Amino acid sequence: MADKLLIVMVNTDPTNPSELGAPFFQATVAAAMEYDVEVVMTGRAGELAKKGVAENLFVQEGSPKSVYEFIKDAAEAGVKFKVCTPTLDLWGDDLIPEIEETVGGAYVISEAMDDDTVTFTY
Repeated sequence: MADKLLIVMVNTDPTNPSELGAPFFQATVAAAMEYDVEVVMTGRAGELAKKGVAENLFVQEGSPKSVYEFIKDAAEAGVKFKVCTPTLDLWGDDLIPEIEETVGGAYVISEAMDDDTVTFTY
């Protein structure tokens, strides 16, 4: 059985905040279940790694909890956050402190192909 969950956020669109709750919530739950969990943000979703973006997004209107608070909860549960190198070209390198590492496409592919890893994409 796999002991690692890799969540690749590539298609999740920050302009549609209702899409943003599930990946972070599932990452938090998996970490609480003591799985090794990584979230890699890339493409359009990589904008969430930029300071000031997730802080101003809410999964639903009227919610007191921002998307950034979901990210912080996940990080506190042990989720490791990474951003893909090309994302920096799109959105800049002023990143939220929860981003632990910048990785390339080869990293994502090698992790996704590992027999001990289950990969979810959003």
